[in-house]
Amino acid sequence: MRLILLGPPGAGKGTQATRLVEKYGIPQLSTGDMLRAAVAAGTPIGLKAKAVMESGALVSDDIVAGIIDERLDQPDAKKGFILDGFPRTLAQAAALDRMLARKGLKIDAAIELKADAEKLVARIVNRAAEAKAAGRAVRKDDDPEVFKTRLAAYLRDTAAVTPHYAPKGAQRLVDGMASIAAVAGAIDAIVAPLE
Repeated sequence: MRLILLGPPGAGKGTQATRLVEKYGIPQLSTGDMLRAAVAAGTPIGLKAKAVMESGALVSDDIVAGIIDERLDQPDAKKGFILDGFPRTLAQAAALDRMLARKGLKIDAAIELKADAEKLVARIVNRAAEAKAAGRAVRKDDDPEVFKTRLAAYLRDTAAVTPHYAPKGAQRLVDGMASIAAVAGAIDAIVAPLE
C-alpha cells in the first residue's frame, strides 16, 4: 500500500505514521530524514542537496523528487510506503505522479487529517505545557508563533494537495481532531482494503 499522510502541523500525522509503520511493516518516508541520509551517504543527489542546504536555501522540488525517487527503489519500499512531508505543493504532487507512473505505481490513498486551526494552536500550547511540566524539552515547532507560521504555510501551499487526489479516487478525509484511537480506527478502515 502506498499512502500519503497530509494535514496541518499538529494534526497527528507523525503519531499515525509511527503506528502504521508498526502495524503494516512499511516504511515512513520523511523527506527531512531522506535528505539527511542522502547527504550522509554522499549520493549524487545528496551532494546536490548538501550544497543547497549549506547555502541556507531551500532544497528544490527537483532535488526532493530525486531523493524520493531513489528511496522508492530500495527493497523495504517495494511492498509499500507512507509519504510524510511530501508532496507539500501541487508541483510536488505532479512530480510524484510522474515519478510513480514511470515505476508503474500509483498512490492508493492520500489521507488528510482535517483539523480546526484555532484548536490546533490550543493543542500545541497544551503539548508544550505538558512537556515543560514533565521536565522534557519543548519541541522548537511547539512554540505558538513558530507553529502559526508553519500553519500559514500549510494553508497557503499544502492544503490544495489533497483535492489533487480526488479525481484519482485516492482522496480520503479523517477528522484529525478526534481522539488518537478514533483517528487510528478511521485510517485503518481506509487502509484495510488496500492490504
